[in-house]
Amino acid sequence: MNNFIMKGDICYSETSDTLRLCEDAYLICENGRSMGVFTQIPKKYQHFEVLDYTGHMIVPGLSDLHVHAPQYAYRGLGMDMELLEWLETYAFPEESGYKEPAYADKAYSMFVQDLKYSPTTRFCAFATIHTSATLKLMALLENSGLKGYVGKVNMDRNSPDYYCEESAEASLEATREWLMQSEQFHNVRPIITPRFTPSCTDALMMGLGAIASENHLAVQSHLSENLSEIDWVKELCPDSENYMGTYISAGLAAPGRKSIMAHCVYSDEREIRMMKDNDTYAIHCPQCNMNIASGIAPVRKWLDIGVHMGLGSDVAGGATLSIFRTMMEARQVSKLVWRLLDQNLKPLTLEEIFWMGTKAGGSFFGKVGSFEPGYELDALVLDESRMPHPQALTLRQRLERYICLSENGDLLHKYVSGNKIF
Repeated sequence: MNNFIMKGDICYSETSDTLRLCEDAYLICENGRSMGVFTQIPKKYQHFEVLDYTGHMIVPGLSDLHVHAPQYAYRGLGMDMELLEWLETYAFPEESGYKEPAYADKAYSMFVQDLKYSPTTRFCAFATIHTSATLKLMALLENSGLKGYVGKVNMDRNSPDYYCEESAEASLEATREWLMQSEQFHNVRPIITPRFTPSCTDALMMGLGAIASENHLAVQSHLSENLSEIDWVKELCPDSENYMGTYISAGLAAPGRKSIMAHCVYSDEREIRMMKDNDTYAIHCPQCNMNIASGIAPVRKWLDIGVHMGLGSDVAGGATLSIFRTMMEARQVSKLVWRLLDQNLKPLTLEEIFWMGTKAGGSFFGKVGSFEPGYELDALVLDESRMPHPQALTLRQRLERYICLSENGDLLHKYVSGNKIF
């Protein structure tokens, strides 16, 4: 039942400003959960196998709370465009191709293989409007050993004819069928996924809200990413208080129902507080926000107000699956906000970005993202051999350096709920 001990240099978050750094320590795993980190092996665990990773850092697995699986194949293209033009030129044509089973199998196999060997252990992924292709993605992810959520995308308006569902009724019926077939999976669970308000009629939004409520399902979508998008929402929904209000009025965000809103670049304090009051996670996707010129999210305000939050690669708006890279970029763009826009919004610290990528994002999945007792044991064993330094560094310095230079680093091993993935 996944009982073992990992020995190494162990780093994990307790709070957004508390980082535990334990050199040459022992991480106890019992039945797939952490029993804590110790300087010596407690007597009751001395019969467990010891996995000796002396000299290597051991950190919690990372959570990617916003990734578009069908966009992975064309990441890095169209980065001179803004959101709405980019969707029309690249995203919609590419995603429409997943109606062909052979293409879906080939492209999703590439995505899942790379996600498996990335630092991500938990994920929330968008698929496409196609039920069969979405089930194919879920099956591949189920077999990878990773854990997370996948959403069949819903969109019945303001989309090209070749990539738009016939009606709200047809979209809702397809969603119900997909949910029934999703019951076969255990590691991968369904999440309700209206693409964003402009692509969903009121009838579809209300219907999805009812399905989410009836089946106790989480929800994922986009919020306040781009100025043109926000203006469009105002035209489409003139009676709504703001963009977030369109999800709340449809029952897609509510107290007790976890929901994810990616980007939130232009969310003001009112919208952020509405997110907090409705158990909604704000997901920071800094690379995408730069690549398609959306802007910089006010993450310090998120922290100050206390909204749930996490990080997203947002492939293919982002070009990499590495949440280590996303941590670094989150810190970089926070410095630009502080320097150029508002010196009251202090740059993000190492402790904060590491917490966002581990414990903060992991909380969407339950007790995940830390090595505190009772947490599911998702862990990465890091290899720093390709980033040598002429001096001995502290463990904190090594962690900071690995985050910044992660593309030169390697993962030796990866565990999800105590199960070794590789």
